[in-house]
Amino acid sequence: MSRAQQPSRRTVLTVAVAAAVAGAATPAAAAAQRGTATARAAAADQPGRAGGRPVDYHAWTTYSEWRTGTARGARAVSGPRPGVEIGAPAGTVDYTDPHTGTTATWEYATWTAPRYRLTVPATEVVSSWNAHTPDGTWIQVELSGTYSDGGDTPWYVMGRWAAGDQDIKRTSVDGQSDGRSSIWTDTFAIDDASTGLRLVSYRLRLTLYRRPGTRLTPTVWRLGAMGSDIPDRFTVPASTPGLAQELVVPRYSQEIHKGQYPQYDNGGEAWCSPTSSQMIVEYWGGRLTADQLSWIDPSYADPQVDAAARFTYDYQYEGCGNWPFNAAYAATFADLQGVVTRLVSLTDLETLVAAGIPAITSQSFLSTELTGAGYGTSGHLMTVIGFTADGDVIANDPASPGDDAVRRVYRRREFENIWLRTKRYNAAGGVSSGTGGVCYLYFPARPSAHQRKALAAVGVR
Repeated sequence: MSRAQQPSRRTVLTVAVAAAVAGAATPAAAAAQRGTATARAAAADQPGRAGGRPVDYHAWTTYSEWRTGTARGARAVSGPRPGVEIGAPAGTVDYTDPHTGTTATWEYATWTAPRYRLTVPATEVVSSWNAHTPDGTWIQVELSGTYSDGGDTPWYVMGRWAAGDQDIKRTSVDGQSDGRSSIWTDTFAIDDASTGLRLVSYRLRLTLYRRPGTRLTPTVWRLGAMGSDIPDRFTVPASTPGLAQELVVPRYSQEIHKGQYPQYDNGGEAWCSPTSSQMIVEYWGGRLTADQLSWIDPSYADPQVDAAARFTYDYQYEGCGNWPFNAAYAATFADLQGVVTRLVSLTDLETLVAAGIPAITSQSFLSTELTGAGYGTSGHLMTVIGFTADGDVIANDPASPGDDAVRRVYRRREFENIWLRTKRYNAAGGVSSGTGGVCYLYFPARPSAHQRKALAAVGVR
């Protein structure tokens, strides 16, 4: 996403935020909020609501979990990385790629997860996945849920994805809504959260595609979703520093790629997300081969950043900032997993850093709100790599003039507020949305005991 002060694909959620602010002043809305508070209190008594966290991430990853789903032509596979793949295809289907106009026939199989009841009735849900899609294959991820009043959503497409771009153009799908909820690129959102309406359960459905007459198959190793009900807030409580540690993470600037491959979100100035992803991929040892980089102009420094931009690019959104597409890209590297979730405090980040796990955080702010940044943004990703002895945040900020300027130290109180809030005032004085603690977490396929404990502490397994 660009660090320029421009409309973000997520500012559409500001309409719902503004409605909630205005609606809270009415008796009907106040009653709805009281009802929601009662529902939350009841939910707090449900087993599995970990410490009252307003976030619930759940995933299917083990062989036994894959076997609980409903398969049509798909099968669960065991091994070091259990997953689901095509067995005997359920049939064929024609798909017209909206970005090329090309129609092709594909064999397909489906796997539908059992219904998952959220421990947090949610206003937003973001799915993410880890998969291997060899040439000639791709996947589609869908979500369908049940509202707190008993109604059901339609099946929403959360993404059509392939690691490469030669078979289909990976894409989100616009224009999906039932008048009560909508899909905004990669995020399911209740249209008017002030009514008290929430999503209480969901199912995820995978469709696996391959060229007809072949034995190719995509394999999905992880499929999950993060549901959350983050309270509306312009500010968040201050946390207490608890860690002084810095991880050694590669440093890459998005800015040195300005003008390169403008077909991917107008070039490097908007590549904060893939640049951050590449930093952490390489921290864990992921490397692109010379052959994988051969299409890039050899005069360009850090060509792996150009590759990350190309292979996270969402052809509908026309940008590289699709959250699950970035997590999926990271998981294409050997022995890496990637998820999209929300954290609730800087203490969560300290827990992860102490276990050797850096995180990519999503935030928006005015230039006056983050001392030392030197810019304002309607949406920006950076990598948190540690904390100073005073508790300030050490970040690899890709919005830097060069690689040697990427390491930054940001004031703890300022950083936690711009990252964790859900509402903010924009440069025009209007109300805009904040991400409420969204982050990408990339970690080994076989985490250490310390890493597993840290991930579990922030709701990820």
